[in-house]
Amino acid sequence: MAYSSKHRYARISARKARLATGMISGKPIAEARAALKFSKKRSSVLVAKVLESAIANAQDVTEGEIDVRRLVVTEARVDEGPTMKRFQPKDRGRAHPIMKRTSHIVISVDAK
Repeated sequence: MAYSSKHRYARISARKARLATGMISGKPIAEARAALKFSKKRSSVLVAKVLESAIANAQDVTEGEIDVRRLVVTEARVDEGPTMKRFQPKDRGRAHPIMKRTSHIVISVDAK
């Protein structure tokens, strides 16, 4: 049984967050934690929080019976969320659009 966790409406673009989820998909929990801890990407902090939440969900559902060392990241995906549209005023009355993108981070873990 897979145990999952989601962070919806994360204030980072999906393209940037996919770099962090690509590092951890299919890896054991220890390797995934280490990869996210030493990554310099801002998205690795958000993905690490979702990963820890998925691990906590696995422990909560099984009431602590599951061995965390046996868990593997089975699914790590980032979907695009809604985009907030803003405008930056420019010279001569013009306006340039600014797209503030959001994303939905989904991580699932399961025992080997």
